[in-house]
Amino acid sequence: MSRTLLNFGIALAIFVASGTSYALSYGAVSTQSAHAADLAAQIAAKKSSLTRIASTKATVNSLQSEELAMQQYFVSENTIVNFIGALQGEGQKLGAAVTVDSVSANTQGARPTLTLSLTVDGTFDAVLRTVGAIEHAPYDITDSNFSLQNRGKGAWEARFTIVVGSIPGGVSASGSSANPQPSSLPRTSIAPSGPQPL
Repeated sequence: MSRTLLNFGIALAIFVASGTSYALSYGAVSTQSAHAADLAAQIAAKKSSLTRIASTKATVNSLQSEELAMQQYFVSENTIVNFIGALQGEGQKLGAAVTVDSVSANTQGARPTLTLSLTVDGTFDAVLRTVGAIEHAPYDITDSNFSLQNRGKGAWEARFTIVVGSIPGGVSASGSSANPQPSSLPRTSIAPSGPQPL
């Protein structure tokens, strides 16, 4: 009888020890699993944050490129001299003389502009080609007050005003000088046959 009780006691002790060991192991594994799940969540959050940062950088770079492209259609007060030189250079290439009679800046309102009063002298064909090149130059240009006079002996004179979209200060968001102007206007294929109504 006592031997049976002894065996039972030994078996019970082994069972209790195994159960206690299992409970402790299970608790440790559960704690480690929770810690691993927390680390996985942190890693996922970091990856998501890095993805958002990369996407934001790509968007900013794209916007800066678009901004620079848009600025090419405007003339700033800092680059007006280059723009005037481009107008005069285009006239010279087409056989006409371009004179800038006056320049004024309108910085009021949401749309700053520069107003230039121009005179173009030369042959009839050269004057009209030059006027057409200026009107159709790749800038935010509107023109008005066009007049054309025959000065005699094949000489003609056109007078008109252009209003060009401007950029205040001529500095882009990236801090560099914006809108560098070419030394001459892009050549136009438009050759008007006579004065066009404005």
